[in-house]
Formats: sequence, C-alpha cells, structure tokens
Amino acid sequence: MLTLTENATTAVKNLTAQLPTDTGGLRISEAAEPGAGYAVSLAPAPEKGDVVVEEGGARVFVDPVATVQLDDRVLDARVDGDGSIGFALAQQS
Repeated sequence: MLTLTENATTAVKNLTAQLPTDTGGLRISEAAEPGAGYAVSLAPAPEKGDVVVEEGGARVFVDPVATVQLDDRVLDARVDGDGSIGFALAQQS
C-alpha cells in the first residue's frame, strides 16, 4: 500500500486544511493522457472505489487503477523557494 513520508504528510495536511470540509484529502489518479503519469488534486471526499490512505492525520485518496500501480510506493513532498509543493513517488525500501 502507498505510504507517505513525514514531508508528504505535512504537505497534505497543509493543503487539505484549505478545504471547507474535514472529509477532504489529496487525490491521486491516472493522468488524462496515457503515459503522462498521475494527476494530483484536492478533493472534498473520496470517489467511489478510491482507496483511502490515512497517515499522521493526512488523507490521500487513490483511484482504483493507480492503487495497483502505487502499491509499493512512497509519496514524498518538497516545498520550493516560492512556496509551491512538488510531490514525487519512490520505491518503498
């Protein structure tokens, strides 16, 4: 199952704090274009079929197709100098 680093947990909590509901989270789904990777968005709640990953108060919703592909991955995050957040996936060790 997808896991989160401490940086990713903090980033997800900071982003989802902007949502008007406490059921929200960060949603990871397949990108619209084949081969383009994954799309990341804020969602007020999981969609039907999403797997919900909760870690340290952070909630991540993973669509059913991406769940299979991200089963052995770790989500990490970094904050750039301008305050923008970037996410990256790595193999679990």
